[in-house]
Amino acid sequence: MRETPLSNCEKEFILSAIADRKRLDGRQTFDYRKLKICFGVDTGCCSVELGQTRVLTQVSCEVTEPKQTRPTDGILYINVELSPMASPSFEAGRLSDEGVELTRLLERCIKESRCLDTESLCVVAGQKVWQIRVDIHVLNHEGNILDCASIAAITALVHFRRPDVTVSGEDVTIHALEDRDPIPLSVHHMPICVSFAFYDQGKYLLVDPKLREEKVMDGKMVIGMNKHREICTLQITGDMLLLKEQVLRCSNIAVVKVQEITELILLAVDNDKRARKEGKKFGFAESIEKEKITSHHTESIDIDLDQSTSQTVENEEGTGVVGQGGKNSWLMEDDDEEGEEIKPETQTTTKSKKKKLNKEEGMNF
Repeated sequence: MRETPLSNCEKEFILSAIADRKRLDGRQTFDYRKLKICFGVDTGCCSVELGQTRVLTQVSCEVTEPKQTRPTDGILYINVELSPMASPSFEAGRLSDEGVELTRLLERCIKESRCLDTESLCVVAGQKVWQIRVDIHVLNHEGNILDCASIAAITALVHFRRPDVTVSGEDVTIHALEDRDPIPLSVHHMPICVSFAFYDQGKYLLVDPKLREEKVMDGKMVIGMNKHREICTLQITGDMLLLKEQVLRCSNIAVVKVQEITELILLAVDNDKRARKEGKKFGFAESIEKEKITSHHTESIDIDLDQSTSQTVENEEGTGVVGQGGKNSWLMEDDDEEGEEIKPETQTTTKSKKKKLNKEEGMNF
């Protein structure tokens, strides 16, 4: 199913707003959308929301044979899934060109930058190593999937814990999580991708473009960088030419954004670690914001129920009182109100007379 394209009026409106240094959601030119990081019950399960773009990442591990070219290095595998739930332009079971490009950029940014120490994943040289698998699921596509996916992937790797292993001769024992404390992965640095969108042949620049802003852009530049100002990857796509000053300007902006995002990641990991250690509630259910309705509060009034006051009310003639305990004020006698009662003896005699009459009529017939 193809996604509905933008009309000419929408394109002109977005481009005119960008030319006036304005954006559709009210952000400034170099502002990111609201970033929210949540963790699941299991370690290595991370959900990242960048505005309305949402990505879920799960890290898992297993023992496997190493590659022949690197017998002492572990394996890091990154898998990206774009489901139709995220966008109608994605097809189920088939990775589009956008998905292939996204996977390659993440591999270049995370895998080829050597942010994860693969030598520490070796169990037995040339025989058994740990394979770390990073599954990235895009839940909602509202622009800039790459930045959201890179944040989710590196956060899940930092949050993940693998089981402890004991090697005695040729026997390898993998201990359960209940027997021994799991071991965190050795992460040297945290590379994060920052995307820039260019308009009017590079005259205007936006950081963290939304979906509609991506549809009208001339080109895009992605910079993968860590907080130590080391560029891990750089890619420029689109029909445009950029000057050296523009590339340097984008790299300076990326330094500031990467440092801010890295602090948020470390803070989120520390808060989750503290909650697990103190026995507090954690997981996706605890991260849901509960909407509360404020109500007006009034001062409480103390009422003494023990003190009862009795008042007698004198009624004038011709007025009635509804309730119990009052006198008859309707100027009527009690005998007239009660009426005549039928005695039970008279009821039995009338019934017996009717039965006798019915028998006599039956005999005469």
